[in-house]
Amino acid sequence: MKKGETGEGVISYVDFPDKGIILLTDDERKVVLKGGIEGQKVRYRVGKRRNDKYEARIEEVLEKAPTETREPACKNYGLCGGCSYHTLPYEEQLKLKSSQVKKMLDRVISSDYEYEEILGSPTEWETRNKMEYAFGDSYKGGPMSLGLHKRGHFHDILFTDDCKIVNDDFNKILRCVFEHFNEAEISFYNKAMHRGYLRHLLVRRASKTGEILVGLETSSDFITKDEKTAMEMDSLKEFLASPNAVYDKGKDISQAEKDILEEMVEKLKKVGLEGEITGIIHLVNDEVSDDVKAERQEILFGRDYINEELLGLKFKITTFSFFQTNSLGAEVLYSKVREYVGNNEGNVVYDLYSGTGTIGQIISPVAKKVIGIEIVEEAVTSANENAKLNGLTNTEFLAGDVFKVLDEVKEKPDFIILDPPRDGVSPKALKRVLSYGVKDIVYIACKPTSLVRDIPEFEEAGYRVKKVCLCDMFPETLHVETVALLSKLDVDKHID
Repeated sequence: MKKGETGEGVISYVDFPDKGIILLTDDERKVVLKGGIEGQKVRYRVGKRRNDKYEARIEEVLEKAPTETREPACKNYGLCGGCSYHTLPYEEQLKLKSSQVKKMLDRVISSDYEYEEILGSPTEWETRNKMEYAFGDSYKGGPMSLGLHKRGHFHDILFTDDCKIVNDDFNKILRCVFEHFNEAEISFYNKAMHRGYLRHLLVRRASKTGEILVGLETSSDFITKDEKTAMEMDSLKEFLASPNAVYDKGKDISQAEKDILEEMVEKLKKVGLEGEITGIIHLVNDEVSDDVKAERQEILFGRDYINEELLGLKFKITTFSFFQTNSLGAEVLYSKVREYVGNNEGNVVYDLYSGTGTIGQIISPVAKKVIGIEIVEEAVTSANENAKLNGLTNTEFLAGDVFKVLDEVKEKPDFIILDPPRDGVSPKALKRVLSYGVKDIVYIACKPTSLVRDIPEFEEAGYRVKKVCLCDMFPETLHVETVALLSKLDVDKHID
């Protein structure tokens, strides 16, 4: 087969993450698809031809897999890039994730280890406590939309107002904000021209307390209805030559902008919600990158944080604090971590990549002292405030890069917990962690491939994988959290 050609086949198995594999009977190569479920018959189109495989995309599902016994739960399933497994019963989703991750682990772990059964989320639906919605084209050059990106598309934004992996409060807030700005004909940010106002809508909702924080991210380029025609010119050259192409990003907020934001606040306060909006904030970001961030922010209503509860502890979650996206699932995950940590009374525990300090505070009762390190300063501030709120006196959370801050910590660890971001532990930081030679390390991976990549380094340093348990924090999606307990062998290996 050549690039652009189509073919048909049945997906033999699925490798993590979300790679459907078709084994060809008349060709030594295999077809690697983005997505798919084992047993589906699909029509695919070849994108690239490699020595041992064809890389292709699914054009159409011709026949469902035998395990697909459910109908999609929302109107955007299959189009939205968020969910992959609506049509699979939850038990099948857990089996699929478990088999995929174990296959990867077995390829790299050189000794026997205990593989525990995957732990499911306490609830299958309405699990997410945070969403970042984008303003943009419904299709390239089309009318404004607010929601999630269409799968595989940079511009197209789906109007996701019936999402089932969030509480319906999210959908109601999204609908209210969209209708408000759409009726007012306020411009959204054009990524090519770097002009326009509306960028993202951030919503956080605590599962236990029901408190809700709403953040509207905009540029400082507020364009009124009369000025909007400049954004609709067909020619970029014509647009750049127009008077409206130049503006002062540091300008004070106009009265028209104040009025629009105040009207939004009043409308949101009137929406009938199960939870309660305790804060609405305005985030201003003029950077070109598409990340949700704030060069400055203003509280429009209430406060800039929500309160959540986990395993009997209270946590203050601010706008950009890292917090597990499934609060009830986090209790399952952290209970497993606490089990793996065991009793470390009299010992110093490092909680690396500590976020808002949830793990460190949960295991603090069984440790002499917990020292957390996190690069996001806002999260560290919250972590120390949370520790004080919970009456903990044996925790300390430090801000900075893990590799650099470790050199500044005088107290050496007896136990280390690693909970890195999706890309895993940086090579320099991992080498530094291994140099301590602690007896046990717990590694929490939200991306199992990062753990798989690092296991050979642990084994070279004299560690073996003792136990592994999966915790499904992300039902309906291809993602899964992996917890591994690594123990040092009696005979240490030399670490360069």
